[in-house]
Amino acid sequence: MTPNRILPDLQCSLLVEDVRQETSGNLILVGVLGVIRVPQVPIAAPKVCVINRWCAGIGQFTEQVRLVAPDGQQVLRKNTAKFALPDPTQTATLVSIFPGIEFPAAGVYHIEVLVEDVMKVRYPVPVVVVQQPGQNPGGAQAPKPA
Repeated sequence: MTPNRILPDLQCSLLVEDVRQETSGNLILVGVLGVIRVPQVPIAAPKVCVINRWCAGIGQFTEQVRLVAPDGQQVLRKNTAKFALPDPTQTATLVSIFPGIEFPAAGVYHIEVLVEDVMKVRYPVPVVVVQQPGQNPGGAQAPKPA
């Protein structure tokens, strides 16, 4: 007896600045993000993308990707996509694009990836304010030497 549905495994999930596609169909990931460094908050990122690769499943599925605020409750953005895996040797690569994401405060945000409402991974995305060259710690411009 052959199963007609097997929940897939999440092979990988990456937060990136952008995703592009070659003429061959292969994806190019631009700027893999582990930490988001910003000069100030609040700030809006022009775009962030989450790329997920699914494998070892059979059937039709719904993926949900959520960006969760540091409070752990507020969902800032979410994306839902449907995909199919006809057999366990196939893979499905999905890209969620989140344009104009506003980060209202520094802190640890989280990416959550679910399939069929089952959480597959939740990983931290720290947003850190970094001092810019020529700035005092309070954010004011340093005086120019005479």
